[in-house]
Amino acid sequence: MSSPLSMNELRTYAGEQGDQRVARRRQQLLDAALETLGSSDGGSLSVRGVCREAKLTARYFYESFASADDLVAATYDGVIDEIMATASAAFAKPTKITDRVRAAVAAIVDLIDGDRRKGRLLFSQSLVSPTLANRRFAATQKLAEITAQSAASIKNSASPADVAAAYYRVGGLANLLAAWLDDHVELSRDELIDSCTALLIGDQGSQ
Repeated sequence: MSSPLSMNELRTYAGEQGDQRVARRRQQLLDAALETLGSSDGGSLSVRGVCREAKLTARYFYESFASADDLVAATYDGVIDEIMATASAAFAKPTKITDRVRAAVAAIVDLIDGDRRKGRLLFSQSLVSPTLANRRFAATQKLAEITAQSAASIKNSASPADVAAAYYRVGGLANLLAAWLDDHVELSRDELIDSCTALLIGDQGSQ
């Protein structure tokens, strides 16, 4: 667990309060983790390496995180929360289901295209660890729920087959976005959004 902070560490220094300094250093570590994991040649993360990237000592690492895995989890959670909030807001608009799904997909694509490190952290198959695997499965569950809800809005209820199809489609979506980020799929932004929307909607779009 993170070590408790002394009163000296929390006092105001150069106009910055102690809790503000802690929050700033924590954000530096999160930014450094995203840079390390999400770069085109990203890989494993170590306490020493991320401290070097953040220009902080290990002492300041442990005031916010208990381990490198904790930092990886927090970095992933921050990105997925951002994407879920953006996509959910787009999906909630009172329009027909195809437009709502397309808006949610567009929100995701714009976010990961605006900062491809976030997309690689979420989808890249080159980043493998138990921490990321667990986080990605939880994210798949959330996205599958949203996808199954689109079937429910058409049929009034989501059947077990709808749920199964949702997992299948979300897996395909993740693979397509990963391939696009790595330039293995040559599609424009709009073409990618159209393809992802068709993948998620399936035969629902004609209903």
